[in-house]
Amino acid sequence: MDFFYPNFTNDHWRIEGLVFYGNAQYFEEEGRKTFRLKAIVDHLKQRGIGFFDTALAVRRLTDNASDKFLEVVVSTDIRSIVAHLPRLKAIVTTGEKATETIALSLGMTNEKGRAVLSAVGTALPSPIEGVELYRLPSSSRAYPMPLMKKAEAYRQMFERYVGVLSV
Repeated sequence: MDFFYPNFTNDHWRIEGLVFYGNAQYFEEEGRKTFRLKAIVDHLKQRGIGFFDTALAVRRLTDNASDKFLEVVVSTDIRSIVAHLPRLKAIVTTGEKATETIALSLGMTNEKGRAVLSAVGTALPSPIEGVELYRLPSSSRAYPMPLMKKAEAYRQMFERYVGVLSV
């Protein structure tokens, strides 16, 4: 994959289009079922937004796209990445599995060793000074929330960490 969320049925780039440009089709390639990679890269660079996977190796346990059926084999070394991002304000996840994976890798666990997860649309302080772990709803259409409601959740997060949204 050349970039994150390339699946045309996933609404991630529609959500960012709505939040930043008031247009769900902003990043879509006109007349094609794909997204404009250059526009996405330019947008992310301008806003200081980065993406990375929460795991370097996973095993799909069933023939199903749901993250519930993924086993994380090798977690991403989040602390190592964060060490190179001195202006980082938040690690933002878009799903329960991703949030759990990051929380575990940061040692955000309860007395039973289970990941401590924030509610969707909220943040928890991480053990990394000045960095929060913020959980968003999944942008997958399988996640049962209307597009506009997802966009509002993302808007609140972006206002908190990115600031001014309009171009």
